[in-house]
Amino acid sequence: MRVPLSYNLRNLLVRKTTTAMTALGIALTVAVMLGILGMLAGLEHSFQTTGHPRHLLVFRRGATSELSSAITPENVQVLRGKGGMETAGGEAMISPELVTTLNLGVQGSDQTTNVNVRGLSPMGIRMRAESVKLVEGRWFERGQRELVAGQGAAATYRDVAVGKPLLVGSAQFTIVGIFSGGQTAFNGEIWGENHQLSTDAGRGSSYSSVLIRAADQASARGLIQAVADDQRLTLEATPEINYYLRQTESGQPLRYLGIFVAIVMAVGSVFAAMNTMYAAVARRAREIGVLRVLGFSRASILFSFVVESLLLALFGGGLACLLALPFNGVAGRMGNSVTFSQALFEFRITPQMLAAGVAFAAVMGAFGGLLPARVAARQDPMTALREL
Repeated sequence: MRVPLSYNLRNLLVRKTTTAMTALGIALTVAVMLGILGMLAGLEHSFQTTGHPRHLLVFRRGATSELSSAITPENVQVLRGKGGMETAGGEAMISPELVTTLNLGVQGSDQTTNVNVRGLSPMGIRMRAESVKLVEGRWFERGQRELVAGQGAAATYRDVAVGKPLLVGSAQFTIVGIFSGGQTAFNGEIWGENHQLSTDAGRGSSYSSVLIRAADQASARGLIQAVADDQRLTLEATPEINYYLRQTESGQPLRYLGIFVAIVMAVGSVFAAMNTMYAAVARRAREIGVLRVLGFSRASILFSFVVESLLLALFGGGLACLLALPFNGVAGRMGNSVTFSQALFEFRITPQMLAAGVAFAAVMGAFGGLLPARVAARQDPMTALREL
């Protein structure tokens, strides 16, 4: 027969201090893991939701990002002559764009960081109408030194607000509006008119990229091939979604570091659980002997102590979930190794992550309780009775 579960629960409650300390150690380990997973999930979600399924991004062949690309106005004219583009009001949906960086101070600290500044045409705004929405002020006007900023940028960086001036290159621009980019990468950018920004940023008449909306998926594939085959161009076209997905690679080093840290902490938590259970076995030697005399088998006692260790770990896992949940939706930022600027995102703590955290705690509890449980199961009942 099995030892009642209530026996294990009472023993955990009697040892309140050791139970709490061990559970807290497990909780901190799981909470660190959940925090790193939530950060990476938020970063990946930000990039995965950026882009339109029929948008193509054209940049210089071999360039790793828009920032390292250069496209001439002549190249843009050649691209305009390609077929397969969607039109709006009789105009092809194509937007030559400039991307540069601006060093801004972070609110609430002395730090400064690079922020993406994007110069685009009115058509570029129209092409992103599904992703962005003006929430304050107005859009910039053509030929004016005016900017609009994403809500994420306005909330994160100093002096990013309607009416505030910003020095871009050799000229001073004024922020005239704030737009919401949802959870896309655009939410952390600052936008202005492409020709004006190109001139003042010292880029002459060149652009960084060209955004194209294809009429359909077949046209998108044809445009990619047409750009690659055109000998007049040294450009390549890639789906916009793929371009942003590649930027999730900037979070991979953190993923590996987080896994390493979680494993190191998990080893410590396993030993803590093991020490707690060994201490419990030593204190309850007589109880174990009595249980054996009453007819409980060694397997039943081994199972009972493993269950007790699991309950202890699950308590820690549940506590970790409570610690991690408040971080869901909290704004964060991380350096983007592709664009050399900051990527803004929101932590995402999902039910799947919480379940994984509890499972991780259970694994630690099982490993921490197995050896002490074997010691308990091998107790000699006659020796325990002689000690009564």
